[in-house]
Amino acid sequence: MNIAYIIGVVLSFVFILLGMMGFPALDPGKIMNFVDGPSAMIVVGCTVAILAASIPTSTLKSIGSHMKIVMNTKLFNPMTYIDQLTELANKARKDGLLSLEASAAETTDPFMKSAIMLLVDGSDADRVRAVLETDIENMSARHDAGAAMYEKGSAVAPAFGMVGTLCGLINMCKGLNMSDGSSNLGNDMGVAMITTMYGCILAHMIFGPLAAHLRSQDEKEVICKQIVVEGITGIQAGENPKFLRERLLTFVSQKQRDGAGKKDE
Repeated sequence: MNIAYIIGVVLSFVFILLGMMGFPALDPGKIMNFVDGPSAMIVVGCTVAILAASIPTSTLKSIGSHMKIVMNTKLFNPMTYIDQLTELANKARKDGLLSLEASAAETTDPFMKSAIMLLVDGSDADRVRAVLETDIENMSARHDAGAAMYEKGSAVAPAFGMVGTLCGLINMCKGLNMSDGSSNLGNDMGVAMITTMYGCILAHMIFGPLAAHLRSQDEKEVICKQIVVEGITGIQAGENPKFLRERLLTFVSQKQRDGAGKKDE
């Protein structure tokens, strides 16, 4: 589970609530000063509506899977792929490439399975690399569309916060010309200020972190799949398993390599 993400988001809301209550002399009743239905309707409602109008339905339906990806930090571990490819290299050297078909049936990673089957089918090395790299490019494009949705939300929310501010100021100015409108000035000014705050919260405490984590997870997955491409083409070329492992370890940090070495001991 992505503890850092959870802690960061929770703490941001805790700190803003403490500020609302007037830290250190906390007054929980002050929180209601920052609750405003019209402001929420303008910022949240309009932001969601514009995202629905701008983003393909298929991307919107992927919000659930996006949350799973963000929350699972161990989804893409390069060392797992390196270990698996090393085992495949040893097996191929001992029993031949055709023996890897059973390994393809056992793996749960569709990309790894596809790569192994291209190897078993005797595809040309250039074709294997081209097919796998095209798969990576298309995958990255899909991930980019998902992250872009939250980045757009991060840009749209503050804009509607400003729209709400203008609505509140316009109502306030109109009220100045009415003999009985002075009592509404406070409410109108409240809408003007609170909508800006709602837009900032939505952009920087919700959409921003989601987009950043999706970008980060995409980078991790791309690295893992690049490791698969290099590993599979190395196995196809009959590369020594030990040398292949050393080459694949160049994709990861020294800390991860040292950790793998201690694990092997």
